[in-house]
Order: sequence, then C-alpha cells, then structure tokens
Amino acid sequence: MTKKTGGRGGLPDAARDPDAFEEFYRRHVDAVTRFVARRVDDPHTAADLTAEVFLAVIHSAHTYRPGRGSETAWLYGVARNVVSGERRRAAREAELTGRVAGRRLLEPDDIARLEDKLDAESPGRRALAALARLPEGERAVLELVVVDQLSVSEAAKALGIRQVTARVRLHRARKALRGAAAPDRGAPAPPDVPATAPARATTTTSQPSHGAPRLTHSRGEA
Repeated sequence: MTKKTGGRGGLPDAARDPDAFEEFYRRHVDAVTRFVARRVDDPHTAADLTAEVFLAVIHSAHTYRPGRGSETAWLYGVARNVVSGERRRAAREAELTGRVAGRRLLEPDDIARLEDKLDAESPGRRALAALARLPEGERAVLELVVVDQLSVSEAAKALGIRQVTARVRLHRARKALRGAAAPDRGAPAPPDVPATAPARATTTTSQPSHGAPRLTHSRGEA
C-alpha cells in the first residue's frame, strides 16, 4: 500500500492547493470508487458517493496524522462515514418517490463503466451481505480486513479504535461466522477470514479512473 506522508499531493496540501488536490484525487479515485462499489449497486449512487468522499477530504484533511497510518486507511474511514450517511438518508427517504429529482445525470458511457465496476465488485457485496447479522463493531473490522484488505492495524486506525480492540472484534466475528455456518452444511460458506489481511499489489494511477466523476478544486477553497 502506498503511503505518502509529505510533499506536494499529500493530504495537508490537498485541502489548500487545487493542483495538489488533483494529484491526490488521481492517486486514490480508483480505490475509493471500488470501495463504494462494494457497498452500493447503483451507478448514479456510486458516482455521487465517490464525489462526496473527496469533498469530505477537503474539509477533514486537517485531521490526518501521518504517524497514525496511511492515507488509504484514513481515506477508507472517511468513505465509511460517507456511505453510512447515505444509508441513513436512504432509509429515511425510502418511501419517497422523487429521489431521482435533481440528480446529476451521467453520460451513457459513464453509466456503462460504473456498471462494469459494480459487476466486478459483486462478490464483495455478497460477502458484506453475509456479515449483516454481526454486531456493528465486529462487522466494521471484518469488512475492512476481509473485503477491503486492510491490515488489522490499518482497520483500527480507519475506525479510530485500538489495535487490540480490533483484533478482539475480528476474532469474535470469525468465531460467529464459523458457528453460524456449522449447522447447515448445505449453506454457502461464509467469507474466508484470514488472521491478517492478504498482501495486495498497489498501483498508483496517473490518470482518473474512467466512470468516476472528475472533481476540480477552485483556488481559494479550504
């Protein structure tokens, strides 16, 4: 995982400098889009939430502390908050019929690209669905470690909890999933939960991912 703690394009600069924000956006937009696509199944919602995550970055960049973890772990914490906020909003408005009114329209090519991402992340959504019966704290740790492939330490930082607490919750979640699967041998197996996050290849994107909204940060915004 890339850890950028200084120099132009880091989080402190992204909140102040439009060019640094653009570099930060290009570096992380694909990972954020995939994070969101594992949690929603509508391309418009995926595009909107991805944009909201980066807008939230502008306002909360000052809370990032390089010594406490990578940019990605911090960014996943921001993204979790944005997605959770959307779920609460959707629950409140579930009975309304005019939710699409005023929604920014996407080009057909953008919709097709986002639908491809949504299809690619469908296994992740199924894994998350299998975790739905766990307590929120245990489920949050398991999501970040198994689905988003953070280490236990990074998951703890993203959630703002101690590493030992994250390990205890992960252990409880693994035990609960295995216990739930044991009575029914014909049921689909729960998601494989490693003791530590698997190694991941990290790539740094130099161009924005197709299908994700392109943001610009006007000079003077903070």
